[in-house]
This record gives sequence, C-alpha cells and structure tokens, in this order.
Amino acid sequence: MLAETRGWLSTRTSTHHDWGVEDLREAKERSGSRVSVVIPAKNEVATVGAVVAGIVAELVRAAPLVDEVVVIDSDSRDGTADAAREAGAVVRAAAEIRPDLGTNPGKGEAIWKSLHVTSGDLLVFVDADLRLWGPHFVTGLLGPLLDDPEVLLVKGFYDRVLRSGGAAVSTEGGRVTELVARPMLDLWWPELAGVIQPLAGEWGARRPLMESLQVPTGYGVEIATLIDTFARHGLDAIAQVDLGARAHEHQKDHDLAVMAAELLAVTRARCPGAEGPGVRADVLQQHTRDGGWRERKVPLVERPPAGPLRLDIEEAR
Repeated sequence: MLAETRGWLSTRTSTHHDWGVEDLREAKERSGSRVSVVIPAKNEVATVGAVVAGIVAELVRAAPLVDEVVVIDSDSRDGTADAAREAGAVVRAAAEIRPDLGTNPGKGEAIWKSLHVTSGDLLVFVDADLRLWGPHFVTGLLGPLLDDPEVLLVKGFYDRVLRSGGAAVSTEGGRVTELVARPMLDLWWPELAGVIQPLAGEWGARRPLMESLQVPTGYGVEIATLIDTFARHGLDAIAQVDLGARAHEHQKDHDLAVMAAELLAVTRARCPGAEGPGVRADVLQQHTRDGGWRERKVPLVERPPAGPLRLDIEEAR
C-alpha cells in the first residue's frame, strides 16, 4: 500500500484512507504485536481529555487495536493529569518515572521516559493539544508499521489549519518547519527533503528503534529521530502518511525562536564531522524593542539510548 516516489527524493507515502481498522487488527494479530499510544502533555487540560477519549472509544473499546493509552504529564499545573485519567488514559508523571535517572523539562524527555513504562512493540506518539483531528491519526501511523517489517519510523503530515476566532482561515502553518527544519534537511540531508513535515507531533516507531537512539529532551526529538533513523537504517526505513487536517494552538514568533534554536543545535550536532551542538550556551538572548533582553532556556540535553537502561515494566512502574 506504500506508494514510492522514485529518485533521490523517494519517500514511501500513503494516506490514512489506505489503512482500515479491521485490516490493521488482522495484521496485528498475525504479528503478535502490542500497540501503545503515548501522549506527552503539559498544561493541556482544555484538549487532552477529548484526545484520550476519542482514541479509547474508537481504538480500545469499539475496535480493540490499541493496547494502552499512556499520557506522560510534564509537571502540569492545570488539571491535565485528572482530565486524561478521567478520559481513560494511564497517566504517569514524567519526573516520577525512573527517578534514579533524574529529570529534565521538555517533550523529548516525556517521550524518552515513556519508553520505561509502556509495553507496546509499536509506539504511536500524539500531541495533547489537538483541536482538529481523529482516531485515523493513530490507524494511519500504524498502517505502514504493520504492513512492512522494514519500516521503522512513520511520520504524519497534514494541512495545518490556523485558527482565528474559532474559524479555520488558512492551511498555512508550521513556521519552524518551513523556515528552519526543511531548509536544513534540504541542505545537509537532501535525501530527506521529501519528508513533508519532519517536525510533526504525530508519528509512529518500533520500540527497538526508539530504544537504540539518543533522544533530545526538548522539541528536537522529532527531527533527531528522523535524521538518526536515516543515518543508521536508510531511507527505506522511513514512511509518511497523509492524515488530512490538523489544528492546535499556535505559539508566538518569539516563543518559536527557542524551538528554532534547539533545532539548529540538534541538527548541527548531527552534521557530518560535527562534534557536539556547536553552541556556546544553553540560553537564547532576545533583544526587545525597549532596549532590554529576554533570556530563554534552550534545552540541549540528550538522553542516552533507553534500551540498556530499561528495567522490567512492572519494576519501572
């Protein structure tokens, strides 16, 4: 079911319509796989309950395809954990998972910590702040993993809908994607230029892959996983799926600058011949119009591969 674009931009591409739930259930039974959906969350009380409830209702109860839905709560202060738990998720506080390994703030940290408390052979990561989405996000990402054992990583892509006053006004989104991530890939990893949304928060992977990779603790986790998978396993290990449309809250430009700085450091560390992130400090200084400065923390910590550190699931819990 994976269409291939030939040439140096080849990336295996499909659409979520290609992957029916019943076909996926049969493929899962044949493979003997377990599926974990992981939702990293911080202060997303307004949306996380609906995301969890939709997945649980459609893919756990109605058509049992997903074995566990786990929300990794990153120090939320707004009731995110309670909302997720009431909707049917297993909720774990990131800081309380393997405290012997310490804790860091960030999305990548939540994903890395999830490897210590989930049991799925196939992992699907979904953002907690989604407002326009559907359970087909999960089935679409599982499709290539269940269809082809050579596929190790699946990236989602979609129309990213900007919202103003509750109305969808544009499908132009992903400012950091278009202005930072894709140009960097085009320049240094041109084989990955066909990956439409390398920073997509909806993606799937096989556990052995994730447990073998070094994981940035912040927003660099997605692009690092993409680059490292390509470097180790080649382009044939990567697929992408059109998930339709997606809407979520968008950050202001000066907040996105921190994400951009982290992506620059993460990719710089992975450039051929590079040693380390190539930055002098983990603080981004932003000059303000009134002559002052904003100092913003840039997460530069990377976690080692989780596989050698992983305990028995019950012990980790």
